[in-house]
Amino acid sequence: QVQVVESGGGLVQAGGSLRLSCATSGRTLSGYVMGWFRQAPGKEREFVARISWSSSNTIYADSVKGRFTISRDNAKNTVYLQMNSLKPEDTAVYYCAGGQIYPGTTTREYNYWGQGTQVTVSS
Repeated sequence: QVQVVESGGGLVQAGGSLRLSCATSGRTLSGYVMGWFRQAPGKEREFVARISWSSSNTIYADSVKGRFTISRDNAKNTVYLQMNSLKPEDTAVYYCAGGQIYPGTTTREYNYWGQGTQVTVSS
């Protein structure tokens, strides 16, 4: 059984930074593509970023490109999302997800999900 657990969320002032972590257990997901999604109240869950197992290929949503950086440490079975220059519109629950067959940017392409961590950016 694969488990995915996010951590690192919290309250931060606009312009500040936060780093989210995604720890996996049960079976390693180091060979999987991993992604971050977010969902704000009343909105659909949207793609944020994703990374290949070797870290050689990354994709970012236009709304976060240049501000967020996705990375992973396969030896630690952990994926990170470094968030800089945070804006109030970044406020959402952030979810970590994994896929086995080279998923892209849609939620249905991922088959392992965490329960999310809340990020709140105040103005």
